[in-house]
Amino acid sequence: MGNLTNPAPLKAWIIPLTFLMVYPMMINLQVQKVLTGRDYKLQLITQLINFAIVPFFAYGMGRMFFADRPLVALGLLLASLLPTSGMTISWTGFARGNLSAAVKMTVIGLILGSIATPFYAKWLMGTVIEIPLANTFRQIAIIVFLPMILGVATRLVLIRIVGADKYNKNLRQKFPAFSTLGVLGVVFVAMALRAEDIVQRPLSLLSFLVPLAILYTGNFIFSTFIGKAFFNRGDAIALVYGTVMRNLSIALAVALTVFGGEQGAEIALIIAMAYIIQVQAAAWYVKLTDRIFGAAEQVQPKTS
Repeated sequence: MGNLTNPAPLKAWIIPLTFLMVYPMMINLQVQKVLTGRDYKLQLITQLINFAIVPFFAYGMGRMFFADRPLVALGLLLASLLPTSGMTISWTGFARGNLSAAVKMTVIGLILGSIATPFYAKWLMGTVIEIPLANTFRQIAIIVFLPMILGVATRLVLIRIVGADKYNKNLRQKFPAFSTLGVLGVVFVAMALRAEDIVQRPLSLLSFLVPLAILYTGNFIFSTFIGKAFFNRGDAIALVYGTVMRNLSIALAVALTVFGGEQGAEIALIIAMAYIIQVQAAAWYVKLTDRIFGAAEQVQPKTS
């Protein structure tokens, strides 16, 4: 579309589509879970991996593969700075890991990542790209914390109206579909805004797959090693999915709302491509889980 017509009017849809993408996922976010349990060691190591290791690995990949395309490198960094998502919880459940720990990782990771992202981006990429620190914080407040507050309020109101049982059985599973629509819309806008460049250099998108594959593979290997070395099966699985899965929806939203227009679209392209690697890699890892950690019923608990 963007190669045949002027895609500029699509920019007006970025904020509405971003809200459609983020708000529904926040409705099911169980913020109260942060205050439960005593798995401090697991949560601490998870976030150390998320913020002391993964961003610098991604930054190195960006320097290596995209030295002449700093906006693409920034997109890779943004994806690494926003850990966990609903995928963390879903895939942990599929692999029969510790769901309660995964929920806490998701909430903590989202909050820490939202606060840390502007500082990391300014620190690591500020010399080659102008990072509008104040605007980044403002946009994150709008696209993360406002939907989070509205999502929690919406869930509480719905539970009060229909009851917890009906909410969990009939309503809870409907919200992710709306987020998916928002993701598709945002990716469509990003592709349309960069359509001319994509048509002229069709292999440029495929070139994103190699560094993304290296990033995810390295992350899976490292997190698996840490999980097997220090935690029981359930906790280890939660740690793997809590450190490998990234909140690509929020990363897309930050790219398009903070940087806007064609700059934001170029940043967003590699984030959009990361969806392909992330979903497929997570599915493969589920199939390997019993081989790596042993079958759930055969594993003797190890204290965390």
